[in-house]
Amino acid sequence: MNLTEEQTAIRETVREFAREEIRPTATEADRAGEFPEEVWDGLADLDLTGLTVPEEYGGFDADPVTSSVVYEAVAYGSLAVATALSVHGLATSCIAAFGSDEQKDRWLPEMAEGRPVGAFALSEPHAGSNPAEMTTEARPIEGDDGEVEAYEITGEKQWITNGQRAGVYVLFAKTDRDDPSTVTQFLVPGDVDGLAVGEKEDKLGLRASDTTSLTFDGARVPAENRLTEVGKGLSAAFHILTGGRISIAAQSVGLAQCALDEALEYAGEREQFDRPIADVQTIRHKLAEMATKIRAARLLTRDAARTRAELEGEAEKAAALEASIAKYFASETAMFVTNEAVQIHGGYGYVTEGEVERLYRDAKITEIYEGTTEIQKTVIARELLE
Repeated sequence: MNLTEEQTAIRETVREFAREEIRPTATEADRAGEFPEEVWDGLADLDLTGLTVPEEYGGFDADPVTSSVVYEAVAYGSLAVATALSVHGLATSCIAAFGSDEQKDRWLPEMAEGRPVGAFALSEPHAGSNPAEMTTEARPIEGDDGEVEAYEITGEKQWITNGQRAGVYVLFAKTDRDDPSTVTQFLVPGDVDGLAVGEKEDKLGLRASDTTSLTFDGARVPAENRLTEVGKGLSAAFHILTGGRISIAAQSVGLAQCALDEALEYAGEREQFDRPIADVQTIRHKLAEMATKIRAARLLTRDAARTRAELEGEAEKAAALEASIAKYFASETAMFVTNEAVQIHGGYGYVTEGEVERLYRDAKITEIYEGTTEIQKTVIARELLE
């Protein structure tokens, strides 16, 4: 799929930033388990923290194809950074799509500038792939006039990206814990009383991205912090997550491309039996298959993004199908390509001094978050058979 001149220019700008500013920090950030805040500030300077913020609120307001190009380029530098940016974009997308004018005025201009960082609090310890089973409750509190004046939140969320860094959470909770039809979105400031943020998870990969739990113990937010109508939270989540899955697909492509480039460079330099291993047919075939899968994943991702941009209303089901296909194939590609990159590097691919070891560890999460591979297959099959 051809890009416009503007999209091509954006891709080249972000690629350069990824090569010069993100990649040099990635290994140390992974080892330390610390997010590179200076990189985040650089993304803000490029207006990328406002990627999904409308222009009237100071944002970039990128279309889905442009967003996919950006996420791919950022992930080329670091999947942890790209994931943080993507989740921040999910939060701003929710506010832009469902927020009142007052909510947009309150949050979006500052979030477009990079602070506060946004987070998306949907998953729970016992309700991951089936969010309708969530138990977090936002109990309505009525004032003397009988109108709801606040919501008191009790419950726990899990696997929250930007958990410690966030200044605002898009929270999904039931207004009646026993009624699955009452799932609703709320905006919860990070400093609200009654919210405890857990310690960072010690993860296989994506170690520079802070992933935490959230515990709400009677945290109270005013009624004006309700983001959707009561009961509209899940449909809103699924609408936003279609874009989220395209973002993950794009990030998977960027990660895989980085692994391929590392493998190509190594194969050209490493000699065995008095010749570069790039001359060995087995290695050449590996590289060819890696490149082919990446090309296919990129095309699927951009096609899903184009479909997302063009289809609305009833046709959005088609966009969701394309997003699941892209996410499924691209994440599987990321795992395949990084595995082959490690194999091409041999022993040097297995030690932490090389980059492909980190890429391999990072790649696994792409098959899990924003809906597992199995969930994507379920969505695809359902759409095909209904």
